[in-house]
Order: sequence, then structure tokens, then C-alpha cells
Amino acid sequence: MTPRKNLPRNKKTAEPVTLSIRIQPRASKNEILRMEGGMLKVRLTAPPVDGAANEALIKFLADTLSIAKSQVEIVSGHTSREKRIKISGIGETDVQWLLNNPKG
Repeated sequence: MTPRKNLPRNKKTAEPVTLSIRIQPRASKNEILRMEGGMLKVRLTAPPVDGAANEALIKFLADTLSIAKSQVEIVSGHTSREKRIKISGIGETDVQWLLNNPKG
């Protein structure tokens, strides 16, 4: 992975970031949308079969945040559309900035 230019990196990354996410499998494209209440909706092209949507979610978030897949963990909701995701190795400010400024 190549680092992004102009990325505001926090030096304090000790605390992992936890996100509440609702996924929509079998979407036409992978994308992140904001819902009311601060929850994120992640649309994924992968089907919700044999963990394919979970794998796709981890890969998509890792690519979006420019971090390794090992830094993205599903904490709860493995078989549900509503999930709690733990992001480690990157600060909350950076996570929010990257989610609001997708690669383009």
C-alpha cells in the first residue's frame, strides 16, 4: 500500500477506534454512506454467504483507510448486518478524515 499524501497522521494511536456499521450485501458497488445517528452504512458487492461479506468489509475498510487487513477486526455482529468494527494503529481523527475523504 502506498501512503496517502496530505494525510493528517496522529502520533497517538494507542487507543483503537470502534465503529458501528450496517452493511448492505449484494450492492451494485462498494461504498460508504452516513446514516442518521452517526452510524455508517457500507454497501458491498459481496453476498452474505460463508463470510464473504465480512471478508469484503474488512478488505474494503483496510483499503479505504490505507491500513493492513489485520488492523480491522469485527468485534460483534459476525452473522448480522449491524456490526461493531475495531480499527487499530490509526487515530480516530484520521479514521473520520479518511472516511469523509475517500480515495478518488
